[in-house]
Formats: sequence, C-alpha cells, structure tokens
Amino acid sequence: MSNIKENGYPEVLITDRRMSDRRKRNIPVAVERRSGKDRREQPERRRQIDPTTCERDYNNDEIEFMKAMDQYKRDNRRPFPTWSEVLEVLYALGYRKVAGPSIMPGLSNSMPPVAETV
Repeated sequence: MSNIKENGYPEVLITDRRMSDRRKRNIPVAVERRSGKDRREQPERRRQIDPTTCERDYNNDEIEFMKAMDQYKRDNRRPFPTWSEVLEVLYALGYRKVAGPSIMPGLSNSMPPVAETV
C-alpha cells in the first residue's frame, strides 16, 4: 500500500524545522542569562525568611499564634489563608477587641482605619 494519494502528494507531510532553528543563529541579546554569570556577580538577594526559624526570641503569645496558624493551614490545606481566615484563628484563640484604636505599630504615626458600620 502506497502513502501517495491520487493527486501525487504524500498522505503525510513531515516538516523539518532544523534548517531554520532560531537557536542555531547568533543573535545578540541585551543580557546573557544562560551562563548564570550575571547572577554570580551581583550580591545575593535576600531570601524569604520563615519567622519560625529566625533566631529571635518570641513571646508565648507569638508562639501560640504561629502554631495556631500553622495548624489551621495544615488542617484546611490552605498555604496562604485570607485575612478573614487569620481573624477567625485569632477569634478561636480567644482574642476579642476590648480597647479603642491606638497608633499603628512600626514606623507609622497614623491611626488604623475604622470600619464603616452600615
């Protein structure tokens, strides 16, 4: 049985792309990334640090919160919980809003935003 049809053309057409392979051409690029040389010359970027492995002394409340969040993420298969879920974990730990707003922690000199009541 022949693969050539009645019109004289083969039934299957195979295209060989090796002749125009763009990787074989020598096209200049702005930054050569294949060698990895550009990354080795730059200072190492700071990697994300897991606060549970940091050499910092945490107080008991911080440790309890970190463990509760870790347990929540494992139980619910949620590596990145929403802020609503974080608030639910805080409520589950027994935290409630009992004082009025105060100045935001850190370098901020502003008060936290107040939620509008409907």
